[in-house]
Amino acid sequence: MFLYYLATFLTILKLSYICDTMETFIDVYLKSNGEKASVIYKKLINLGLKPTIGEHDFVYDWKKIVDIEEELKLIENIQSALNEDKVTLKFKTIR
Repeated sequence: MFLYYLATFLTILKLSYICDTMETFIDVYLKSNGEKASVIYKKLINLGLKPTIGEHDFVYDWKKIVDIEEELKLIENIQSALNEDKVTLKFKTIR
């Protein structure tokens, strides 16, 4: 019985360690009269985002839990970098 409780405790401990991080996903919607996709790609890479394959276009891995002010700084930096590029952005942060 002790081993069962120990295994359960270690599993919970491992899961809580894994969950002590955040990721912000960014979806980019291009307009036909806007900037080229390759230019948008380079700008986002330069901001520290990584391209993804699947549901979202880019991800920013915080590697820790951050407060809303820090998250807003990232979002505003992305908005500023793409201000004249005629794109629509969607952000989703998960913990």
